[in-house]
Amino acid sequence: MDEVTLARALAAAREAAAAAGEIIRHYWQRGVTIELKDDQTPVTIADREAELAIRAILQQALPEAGIYGEEFGRSGDERGGLWLIDPLDGTKSFVRRTPFFSTQIALQLDGELVLGVSSAPVYGETMWASQGQGAWLDGQPVRVASTDEVTAASISTGNIKSLALGPKWPRLGQLVADCNRIRGYGDFCHYHLLARGSLDLVIESDVSILDVAALSVIVSEAGGVFTDLDGGQLNLDSRSVLAGTPALHAKALRRLHG
Repeated sequence: MDEVTLARALAAAREAAAAAGEIIRHYWQRGVTIELKDDQTPVTIADREAELAIRAILQQALPEAGIYGEEFGRSGDERGGLWLIDPLDGTKSFVRRTPFFSTQIALQLDGELVLGVSSAPVYGETMWASQGQGAWLDGQPVRVASTDEVTAASISTGNIKSLALGPKWPRLGQLVADCNRIRGYGDFCHYHLLARGSLDLVIESDVSILDVAALSVIVSEAGGVFTDLDGGQLNLDSRSVLAGTPALHAKALRRLHG
């Protein structure tokens, strides 16, 4: 994909996220009926309408790309790439009136994530990035911190249930004991904080690629390192995250694997 097409795709993703944000804010103010999917996770009309709005904009801007969305699955011709969409990541927060939810849109080309938009319409910020163009928060460039020692690090954990049941749990405990402070911001929030230098390391063991694809591009373009917990590159089957400043990512990876 050439630079012009990539720029057009990023503009479309930002437009789609903004359109989804209008829908989400409407239902945030009005209230919604909650349904349960087969996996017992909640879904609302806001999720579905937001995804339909996103799909319409992205299909018009880049008809040669397929779409993989949280609510309506995978469709379209993928020869020109694959859009990865979570229209309302954090539906549990949304229905409990907690503003830690967002719209996540990423584009994958030949297995590589090349752009991402993360919009948190009620929290009030949008981040975006594309390959080689840096990461941005509401139009201002952002960069990860230079923190390189665990004793100075701020660490945030998100969904870590499966990690708690495995051999890495005591190793995570020692990492927490050695760090400067531990937080649990979760969802988009700790990745935004990481990308803008307000946090140093994020650990999650139970995510979907749709939750984190866009955020991985943003953190990487901000100078961070974003992999799964084994240090592998993200793919459609990825379920875990280790993201941080380059030095702390390397140290945490070694420590979590003994």
